[in-house]
Amino acid sequence: MKFLSIYKTAETGVLPTPEEMARMGKLVEEGMKAGFLLAVEGCMPSAAGARVRLSKGKVTVTDGPFTEAKEVIGGLAILQADSKEAAIDLVRQFLYAAGDGECELRQLFEPDQTTQAQTAPKS
Repeated sequence: MKFLSIYKTAETGVLPTPEEMARMGKLVEEGMKAGFLLAVEGCMPSAAGARVRLSKGKVTVTDGPFTEAKEVIGGLAILQADSKEAAIDLVRQFLYAAGDGECELRQLFEPDQTTQAQTAPKS
């Protein structure tokens, strides 16, 4: 199974320390070698970004920074795991290396899937 992990964190404007970069680099290297990390990307500050929205046929563009947001997307990873639980364990390891924040974990659709993705019951 493939999963998308979207890392959200407070935007501080402070670059990671060399130690933090080394810790993350080691995790990425190990994940790529082990085959559970298929892709990983970090995001530049939101000041370099834009939000593009389509509403009622009209496109609006809002340039960053996104100061109204408590958290912004700090990066993403594509993970390979045998189960949702295994993917959660991988994300847990990432968060310990990355620091405070949260990851939204979403299973990716694959054309050769033979079973439906499990969804939480509606309440």
